Formats: sequence, C-alpha cells, structure tokens
Amino acid sequence: MRTIQGDPPSNGSRPAGRRMFLGALAGALAVSPRLRAETPSAQDPWPALAPQIFPGQVLRDGSALLTIEAPYRAEDAAVVPIALRTTFPALDPRRARKITLVIDANPSPVAAVFTIEPESGIDHIATRVRVDDYTNVHAVAELTDGNLYAVTRYVKASGGCSAPALKQTADSIPLGTLRFREFQATEPGADPDRREAQVMVRHPNYSGMQMDQISRLYIPADFVEVLRIWQGDQLLLTVEGGISISENPAFRFSFKPNEAKTFRVEGGDSEGKRFSGSFPAQSAA
Repeated sequence: MRTIQGDPPSNGSRPAGRRMFLGALAGALAVSPRLRAETPSAQDPWPALAPQIFPGQVLRDGSALLTIEAPYRAEDAAVVPIALRTTFPALDPRRARKITLVIDANPSPVAAVFTIEPESGIDHIATRVRVDDYTNVHAVAELTDGNLYAVTRYVKASGGCSAPALKQTADSIPLGTLRFREFQATEPGADPDRREAQVMVRHPNYSGMQMDQISRLYIPADFVEVLRIWQGDQLLLTVEGGISISENPAFRFSFKPNEAKTFRVEGGDSEGKRFSGSFPAQSAA
C-alpha cells in the first residue's frame, strides 16, 4: 500500500472536471432539503440534465453497446455496486473512449467520468456509489467514432449522500493510502488475454451533506477528484470523481496486459492533497 504525498498542487494542475462537479454540487445544495423532498418523484430530471452535461450532443440508444449492472433495490444506499460493460459485436471496430456515469436524482448527478485509453483493453469498470433517492442511473459512452450512446438502469435507494461516514476499522491507515490488486479474468467467455485490477483509496469522500455527530455541523465536501492508472508507461484509465462515489473509493476494471513490470497510480482530492503508489505486475511474474 502507498500513502499520501506532500504539498498540494497549484490550481492550474487540477482537472477541469472539478469545476463541473463543484458547480453542480453548489447549485444543488442551494435548494433546501425540504424543497427537494417535495419534488414529485415522478418528475424525470433527465430531459433537463442531459443537455447540461452533454451540450449540443445527440444521445443515441446504446442498449446494444453498453450495459449498467446495478441492484434494482439497494441494500445500502451509501454503498451501491455499479458495473459498466461495453458489448460491441465482434466485428465492430469502435471502442469506448469515455464513459460518463450519471445518477439523475443525486444532488451532484455526475458521479464519475472514466476516460479509457486506446489499446488498454478495458471493456468493463465497476465501482460503488451513493444514491440519494429512487432514480434512473444513466451511462453515456463516447465512442471512437465521436458519437454518444446512452443506457439507463433504475435503482431504488434513498439517503445515500447524507448517510453518516462509516467508522474506520483501521484509523492508523493514513488518508490517501492506495491498495492495488490484480486478478485473472474469471467470467464465462472472458478474453484469456485480459486481466482485471482493482484500485482502492483510503478516503472518506465526504459529500458535504453528512453531519458531524458531535458538533452537529455539516462536514465540508472532500472527495477523490482524480485517479490515473498506468501499466508501466502506458496510461490505462483516468477517473474523475465526485461526491456520489462511496467512501473509500474502489474501482475494478479489465485491461490488456503488456510486458510492464509495475503499475502506477496517481491521484488527488478536492482539497488539493496528492497521493501515489507503485505496485508489481503479477502478470509479468
């Protein structure tokens, strides 16, 4: 495992996605919880959200190319498993270069943006999210042909963004500690040339809606804003995250192994803290 590093970056080094996430969060928090609660649940926010997130873009039906795997009724609204999977026909030359995960009814709907590098071999990504109300979840894939394709999954969950943070079982583990695991792909029909990896970050990922049980004040938002994952010198995946990603963020993904001996992970949070780590590649052993 690897831990947080020293000085925060300058403002110029922060990803542009932060402005999108914080802007959406600020607008949502300006609306009182009572008013949000009184909004009819039947009102679909997607027709208004889509043009804000993807201005001037046409969203095509992506049901033949992309799937969302999520429970219909979540056991814990603060830790809802979500998996995104591309399902291109064998002869289709296109690939996804970016997937945006949107939880429509959340205060900050854009949960994450995954930028997938060419030749990475990534065809599925899994994580855990907070869901604040019964809602549609959208995944929008930008393909190498420049078109956008969207799919939807309905999830029943409530209160995930304001749920109290879990008590850490190992308080001695510093914030920003990274863990990395590598797996053989085990799914039926899995490509034997692909493997899977998981990156985990020790971080509370505060949403800004959680209350300190002692002071009774709201804890300011503080979340993992960006992660970049390399296999040797090859960048595989960039994750831009927001408050909808669960505490202690974890991302599992497929990849195509190369001859690299190590993986490298670098990231930072919305308060400017940076963390990084290097890990041996099991597939190169």
